[in-house]
Amino acid sequence: MKYYIISGEASGDLHGANLMKALLEQDVNADFRFWGGDLMQQVGGTLVKHYKELAFMGFVEVLQNLRTITKNLSFCKKDIEAYNPDVIIYIDYPGFNLRIAKWAKQAGYKNHYYISPQIWAWKENRIQSIKRDIDAMYVILPFEKEFYEKKHQFPVHFVGHPLIDEISDRHQVTEYEFRTQNGLSDKPIIALLPGSRKQEITKMLSVMLSVVDTYKNYQFVIAGAPGQDFEFYSQFIKKSNVHLLSNKTYDLLSVSTAALVTSGTATLETALFKVPQVVCYKGNWISYQIGKRVVNLKYISLVNLILDKEAVTELIQGDFNSKRLKKELDIILDSYERTKFFMNYYELEKKLGGKGASAQTAGLIFNSLNVVN
Repeated sequence: MKYYIISGEASGDLHGANLMKALLEQDVNADFRFWGGDLMQQVGGTLVKHYKELAFMGFVEVLQNLRTITKNLSFCKKDIEAYNPDVIIYIDYPGFNLRIAKWAKQAGYKNHYYISPQIWAWKENRIQSIKRDIDAMYVILPFEKEFYEKKHQFPVHFVGHPLIDEISDRHQVTEYEFRTQNGLSDKPIIALLPGSRKQEITKMLSVMLSVVDTYKNYQFVIAGAPGQDFEFYSQFIKKSNVHLLSNKTYDLLSVSTAALVTSGTATLETALFKVPQVVCYKGNWISYQIGKRVVNLKYISLVNLILDKEAVTELIQGDFNSKRLKKELDIILDSYERTKFFMNYYELEKKLGGKGASAQTAGLIFNSLNVVN
């Protein structure tokens, strides 16, 4: 079978790579052509465009890059026609993917969507195009199944969250090995996860680092994002107790005492490693003002959304400042408060279901194609 896969972000690259591995177990003759990143490329197949060329964040940034986005859409359609896949698999990235899906459905291609667009948060009217253009939807958050099936009468497959597989299957290093190999002292570690894009890292990291001098008995370690080099981060690293480790986020979280985390998938990853955290978000002012008026959510972190309560503190826009950050960091370093985090995290893990998201999704896709063929 020929699989054309489109992901436009670092998380999509991770989940796409795991899905490709699972598809190879189902289909030894699987041939892949994809938009993704280094992890997908390591599995095999042909990388068409890297997600670093595609990730535009916020309303203003999208408007500024409309010409590039339009060119990419046109190129993608021609590339799909030339490849003529048995199925197109979309991974999140809805602004781009739903446009391709509309064209692809009309052109007669099979459209499968892995990791739903967050239409439960905003742009709920996208349900109309999903119903029209998507042949199968695979959701990874428990409340999404009810949202689609009860509210919108669109059947979906809840496959569990792929992060559970990714975390449980990782090669584990001992804490001693990790500290020794990366030049870290024996001080407790506070992990800083400022995001993956340059513009969000720039906004987030300077505030996160503003509290460093208050915590002399800790060391702060920045989780460097894939694709961002040391030179970019070096402008922020000016204290002796601040370190940078690139592409080692899971190892870092496995030995961290606490974490300051930019809103996104990283909040869930941090929770699955049972690390108490403060969730942070600060965006372009115009984009934030627009977003505040169109996003219909009580919370911004996946942890709170899944648990439907404020299990982790969220510091958003103006609240994300040095004073509030220090106050909340003191709380998550307190031994009594930390117990509450661990109880909530165990509850979270139960709701997410067990292992096997990639394998289940791959099986459903492959079997559906065999039925059709």
